[in-house]
Amino acid sequence: MRIAGYNLQDGKRVDIALTYIYGIGRKNVVDILKKAEVESNKRVKSLSEEEQKRIQKVLEDYKLEGDLRAEVYANIKRLKEIVSYRGSRHSKNLPVRGQRTRSNARTKRGKRVTIGAIKKEDAVKTASNAVKTETVGKKESK
Repeated sequence: MRIAGYNLQDGKRVDIALTYIYGIGRKNVVDILKKAEVESNKRVKSLSEEEQKRIQKVLEDYKLEGDLRAEVYANIKRLKEIVSYRGSRHSKNLPVRGQRTRSNARTKRGKRVTIGAIKKEDAVKTASNAVKTETVGKKESK
């Protein structure tokens, strides 16, 4: 079954399979299936043509996939253009809604990068390499 440019997995239950579509969550699924008069515990492969059409008819009222993504992107772009605080946080790839960044926010900021400090193992390696080069230099000068 194909809805909003997305193929639903046949083995999944209808209520779970619909949540794979961008813009449909668990709460929306309950409303959609009530309006379409389809049981939530049915499998996608066992849906009749009529039930599929009813679900698609109900989903026409919702903004899904590409349209929704474009709207969200346009909202973020607008925030950046008016140079709001939230827009500046979006452009700097930092959390927008007041979360702390000193110790957390790894998903937004990316992998840790150490600045100005050296890890203990790296310090030991560089120190041992420096000692080796000094001893080699002394032997050659003799």
